[in-house]
Amino acid sequence: MRIDEFDLAILNALQRDGSLTNAALAETINLSASQCSRRRTALEAAGLIEGYAARLNAEALGFGLRAMMRVNLKDHGHGSDAEFARFLETAPEISAAFSVSGDADYILDIRARDLKAFAEFVHGRLLPHPLVAQVRSEIVLKTLKDRRGVDLRAGQGR
Repeated sequence: MRIDEFDLAILNALQRDGSLTNAALAETINLSASQCSRRRTALEAAGLIEGYAARLNAEALGFGLRAMMRVNLKDHGHGSDAEFARFLETAPEISAAFSVSGDADYILDIRARDLKAFAEFVHGRLLPHPLVAQVRSEIVLKTLKDRRGVDLRAGQGR
């Protein structure tokens, strides 16, 4: 799909506020509501918009600990990735998981209520997993940047 400046404006506006109605979106980017609706539908159909969700404040909800964890598996045989992925899906403490290059097989973004809950997850569920060989954790002390969207200006030379 080819996207133009109006599409970029729609994507940017919806990243800031996914609850915008087509009328409010139209006012924001100076297009008619029907044009915004057609373009929004096309962006969704093309997979450029994956969905809409509220951004929750984890700390305010009682999840005061965030950790980044590097995990190495014991075995990289057939099916190991799929089996570990199934485990990740069952762990509500894991907010994001990435298969990566480098000295770790996976990077996990973990949210827990406190250090005790974090330790219970690590020692009670993660380390006992038969595929897990090694875990290294870094507790987040302060968040400097945590953007949850895509900066559509990136790579355009500003």
